[in-house]
Amino acid sequence: MKCHYEILCVKRDAGDDELKKAYRKLALKWHPDKNLDNPDEAAEYFKLIQAAYDVLSDPQERAWYDNHREALLKGGITGDYADDSIDLLQYFTVTCYSGFGDDEKSFYTVYRNLFESIVNEEMEHSKVEDDDDEEDFPTFGDSESDYDTVVHVFYGYWQSFCTRKNFAWKEEYDTRHASNRWEKRAMEKDNKKTREKSRKERNELVRQLVAFVRKRDRRVLAHRKLVEEQNAEKIKKAEEMRRKQKLSHAKMAEDYKEQSWAAMSELEKELQQMEAQYGKEFGDGSESEDEELEIDPREKNGDEGDDVEQPNGDELTMDDYYESLYCPACDKSFKSDKAMKNHQKSKKHREMVALLRQQLEEEDDSLSLNVNGKDENKLEDEEEEEEEDKPRQRLSKKQKRKKKLQKVAQQSAPEEEEEEEKQTPTTCEEDAPEKSEDPTEAEKQEDPAPPHRDRETG
Repeated sequence: MKCHYEILCVKRDAGDDELKKAYRKLALKWHPDKNLDNPDEAAEYFKLIQAAYDVLSDPQERAWYDNHREALLKGGITGDYADDSIDLLQYFTVTCYSGFGDDEKSFYTVYRNLFESIVNEEMEHSKVEDDDDEEDFPTFGDSESDYDTVVHVFYGYWQSFCTRKNFAWKEEYDTRHASNRWEKRAMEKDNKKTREKSRKERNELVRQLVAFVRKRDRRVLAHRKLVEEQNAEKIKKAEEMRRKQKLSHAKMAEDYKEQSWAAMSELEKELQQMEAQYGKEFGDGSESEDEELEIDPREKNGDEGDDVEQPNGDELTMDDYYESLYCPACDKSFKSDKAMKNHQKSKKHREMVALLRQQLEEEDDSLSLNVNGKDENKLEDEEEEEEEDKPRQRLSKKQKRKKKLQKVAQQSAPEEEEEEEKQTPTTCEEDAPEKSEDPTEAEKQEDPAPPHRDRETG
């Protein structure tokens, strides 16, 4: 065997660039197509150049080659011990086989026979050591072997190979020559270390051989290519599925958006119907007196104002019209006369009117101090009946306030007459009714003092 560094004509510390440059130069020189005069010799040397570059270009294989270079060049490890094991170092080169067929010198035949020999050695040492039953080792197969059932199983076992040899011939000391037991124990300890070291080297050597073979096994390369194609196809399908899912999600989002808009439009229609029904039943009154009210132009021209009874037959001003649409009992304003009528028919309005009437009656009772309360109550009842018999008239706030003051003045008139009779007996009786029937503005707001009456009569 020739050194790889010598074949490529480089130094042992050459870098990757130097190796690549030397390999290209020699490949061009020794390629069979460039040496037509001597093609066989050129082909053999070209194989050595390619094998040397394959080993030295791989960092792991180059490190192993550097550690075992001397042993490889000498054809194996030599020593003063008898070792009948197969020399595996001669199989770390492409020159040990020819082609990848199934003939005697082919790749698969050479290495199949090699691994069968290793198995035989292991089984012999296994029987000597612990007399175990023979174990089935995976076979290397041939060029047509199936990857899953043969190739994958073979490399799975041999990549973690552990030898069964005890390497007793590697021991440095003979424990029979020990002078005492302490020396014997020391010898046994050193011998054990030597055996473990040899076992480790054997395991590493076989595993390196398996890696070397696997790297050049075309069955593995074909399966690797197939796996890459399958992975590329899976990636392509995954991308296609992802794209379809994206389009589907976009379509679902668009449909959901349309459904949401349709649902919102339906809700708006239902809300408008509810508002219309509510306005029809209860009117569309406002809770705030300060809210600005809008009036239809026909209402401004008085087209719909005929339903509102006008006091004294005069036309209502804009303020009076707004006041006629105000309910003092419920403290609400309405936009139209129709809404006002619907409100007056409601149960809540009647309850508020009754409550307001009760409050007014209580105020009248507290203000009235005359003795003839029964007559006044009868008179009030008659007046209320007359008012009920009369067509209902909508009054403005000012008119209602004026009417209330008139009622208070009428109740306070008999008290003034009694005081005048007590203080001025000579007062004419005709003056009292005239004042009670047509009270002045001052009499409505405050009670006159008795001395003032004396001066008027005097």
